[in-house]
Amino acid sequence: MGSKRFFLILVSSLLCMAIMIGGCGMGAKDSVAVVNYPTKTITVIVPFAAGGTTDTIARLLEKSAQKQFGQPFVVVNKPGGAATIGMNELAGANPDGYTIGVVPVSVMLQPLFGPTRYHYPTALEPLAKVASAPAVVGTLASQPWQNIRELVEYAKKHPGEIKFGHAGLGTSGHIAGEAFAKEAGIDIVQVPFKGDSEALAAFLGGHIQLMVAGTLSPLKEHVKNGTIRLLGVAEEKRLTVPGFENVPTLQEQGINVSFSFWNGMGAPKGLPAAEKAKLANGLKEMINDPAFKKDMTDIGLTVEYLGPDEFSDQWIKDNAKLTKIVKETGIADLIAAQKK
Repeated sequence: MGSKRFFLILVSSLLCMAIMIGGCGMGAKDSVAVVNYPTKTITVIVPFAAGGTTDTIARLLEKSAQKQFGQPFVVVNKPGGAATIGMNELAGANPDGYTIGVVPVSVMLQPLFGPTRYHYPTALEPLAKVASAPAVVGTLASQPWQNIRELVEYAKKHPGEIKFGHAGLGTSGHIAGEAFAKEAGIDIVQVPFKGDSEALAAFLGGHIQLMVAGTLSPLKEHVKNGTIRLLGVAEEKRLTVPGFENVPTLQEQGINVSFSFWNGMGAPKGLPAAEKAKLANGLKEMINDPAFKKDMTDIGLTVEYLGPDEFSDQWIKDNAKLTKIVKETGIADLIAAQKK
């Protein structure tokens, strides 16, 4: 009887040892996988059409991805739905570090404007703030108004005649444009597109009279060559981009509208800590690289890097601020009604 009990104890001990050894082996395998990450290309989702600001940021980062991570970035444009189509794909992706995206601050507001598949402020995870830029109001140089005051006077005499284009319902350009119209007491018609590039094409073609862009970037070269005239900047301070320092703010011209819009990098919620750390560290190096900063300045954007924790704080703070603004101004109800 004693020998039988001894045999059972021995077998149980051996089984426990086998499980422990197997577990250790699995842990070692997992560690190797984390150390080797990434082992394949990383998809970068851009929620707008090619050619806009978010797309440009992704493609500038794409240039140094191979050097930084040993694997390339593959930029995938998913325009439409005021960025919600692309953000749905990002939020619903496997949180394994192989799908990230460029996230504009305006995406945080989309759940306010109607049903969305995900609540983006909580379904996405901040990785890095890349840049901040104010919305700008531009018109074709062939139009009669030289400044905001003249535009407002014209709009009051011709209600509903002026159309302004933007990158999509609920985007920074739309919010700034609606807030401007409400504050100025004018009736202008908003026309949504699937990104800045589409809005710009319609603008240059004379189909709309104004364009409110979330950043200077899509308008910059056209302003330089004299095709487009900038009427105002929707921020407390003037632009710091060389050659554009003299463009007055809306506030200077009696319109109390100012926003600070950013673009950052995000991932699906639930990203493992090791992969998140490697992505965040790599993005930090890429964003702070002098060559990247120069490229951003050249297109009219200012790099304002923040790491995951700091960016998360701003993510929450700005979402609360903009939520308050769009509700108080009636923009949330307006956009919700237009989406129906």
